Amino acid sequence: MQRQTQIHIWYVIAAVLAVIWLRDLWVASQRVEEISYSAFEQALKDDRIESVEVDGAMLRGTYRKPTAEGAERFVTPRVDIDLARELADHKVEFRGVANSGLLRDVLSWVLPALVFFAIWMFVFRRMAGRDGLGGMMAIGKSKARVYVETEIKVTFEDVAGVDEAKTELREIVEFLKDPQRYGRLGARAPKGVLLVGPPGTGKTLLARAVAGEANVPFFSINGSEFVEMFVGVGAARVRDLFDQARQRAPAIIFIDELDALGRVRGVPGIGGHDEKEQTLNQLLAELDGFDSRGGLVLLAATNRPEILDPALLRAGRFDRQVLVDRPDKAGRVAILGVHMPKVRVAAGVDAAQIAALTAGFSGADLANLVNEAALLATRRGADAVGAQDFMEAIERIVAGLEKRNRRLSEAERKIVAFHEMGHALAALAQPGADPVHKVSIIPRGIGSLGYTIQRPTEDRFLMTQQELEGKLTVLLAGRAAEYLQFGELSTGAADDLAKATEIARSMVTRYGMDPKLGHATYTTEHPTFLGMPPAATGDTFSDETVAAIDTAVRQIVAAAFDRATAVLARYRAVLEKGAARLLDRETLDQSDLDELRAALNLPKEAPAAHAAKTG
Repeated sequence: MQRQTQIHIWYVIAAVLAVIWLRDLWVASQRVEEISYSAFEQALKDDRIESVEVDGAMLRGTYRKPTAEGAERFVTPRVDIDLARELADHKVEFRGVANSGLLRDVLSWVLPALVFFAIWMFVFRRMAGRDGLGGMMAIGKSKARVYVETEIKVTFEDVAGVDEAKTELREIVEFLKDPQRYGRLGARAPKGVLLVGPPGTGKTLLARAVAGEANVPFFSINGSEFVEMFVGVGAARVRDLFDQARQRAPAIIFIDELDALGRVRGVPGIGGHDEKEQTLNQLLAELDGFDSRGGLVLLAATNRPEILDPALLRAGRFDRQVLVDRPDKAGRVAILGVHMPKVRVAAGVDAAQIAALTAGFSGADLANLVNEAALLATRRGADAVGAQDFMEAIERIVAGLEKRNRRLSEAERKIVAFHEMGHALAALAQPGADPVHKVSIIPRGIGSLGYTIQRPTEDRFLMTQQELEGKLTVLLAGRAAEYLQFGELSTGAADDLAKATEIARSMVTRYGMDPKLGHATYTTEHPTFLGMPPAATGDTFSDETVAAIDTAVRQIVAAAFDRATAVLARYRAVLEKGAARLLDRETLDQSDLDELRAALNLPKEAPAAHAAKTG
């Protein structure tokens, strides 16, 4: 738009110069001589002037005979008569000076127009940048970034931990490489493939890998780039995007964050967003209007499939949904195998041990972990990234940044020490609990005054009622230790209480683990990958049922608190010894925790594998 504006301004300037040049050319073509006023009076006395035209401040006339220079007409500015006579008496040659009226008139019209045009363009650009209008000449054009074959270096070898998803997408690659051979039995490739999964699991990377493996053009755009202020603009961009892709087929269209475009449409007459709905309608029409045998495939990614319009997910549009989930332990080892060679790792660093400590990490989290470990090693001046750097990086990601400058009073430090040691001892004494990795009273993160990290040894996908009750016992052991030692409660267990209440309510309403309420569910679970609680469904229950749910939750939490208090009372001496050591060292590592466990005289148990952090 800026280039077009500059071209238009130069057009105006060129036109003004052309007018002035044509005027001079016309004057010259009329063989007109510009003379002084005194020369005009002399010619008048010599009777050489045939006619005169008075035009404001100018005198134009015709000679009786052409002059020696061949001029037939003349022009001269007028001069005051009295002044002219006085000057003539003194034999002074004089002439009038006429301003160029044409140039003045032209500029008086053009310059204000140019100024207002420049102001309008400046204001419109500011509004366009703020409201996402884009250039007026290209407002309906697609904003997709087109990557040609040579620009995409990502292949399936660069994507690890999602083997099932890669297997599904290899079929798309084979189809794009040779559509005719792939369809020899009459089969057709899916029109649309929707990548669904939590943030950071590699959905965008997988889409780029498909384009890199297939060696075809890759049209990449975010769903929010279709939505504009003006109704109809997003639909025009959808049409333009598919037109461009058809011209370069076989090709891949990738729409990231599809939920920004494909959110479920509102009920007619009850609000809604006309621009979004028209854009979605156009996308549905385009999906119905192209034949996938032409070599065009639509990939999309979202981490909120529960809010997508059902019409978008039906067969014939997004035929296939591929889950890109968080990796298991083997997947995390593979992902670390991709990222760890990019940094200088010390000998003896075991990727499997790091993977065991990072249950629940996504691919992006693991990439960030390797980078954080490299930064920590650089900060301490090491020649390579060691195992301790990876351990510290995990703690920074899980618990937050250490805040050694936050000064606690001695009374507060003592409360925090007993609180964290209560978590640790309950976890050590609880059968099947996750092994404790580290205990510290150094503040970390936003509000944590201390932390106890438990590490899993393997991935788990199911938990029994006994394991959930054990988890509740560990969560409430910090509060129980405070009450046992000081006889009063503090605000330090607020986060523990929130987590314990959430687990207890899920046991009652989702898992049917309360004998009085029976094997029934009292909530509707929606798939979500953002870690947000399920939205309200509008289900209604009787007052008696709601009261029973509240009573059951309260009883489960109270029973867990009683169990934690009993365990800590049984090992009161070990609790006080561990808290004293924690106050002295501020951090207890694995060797210190092994000593505490030996003091409990407990048999070794096979640990469970659900990661937990309490603080």
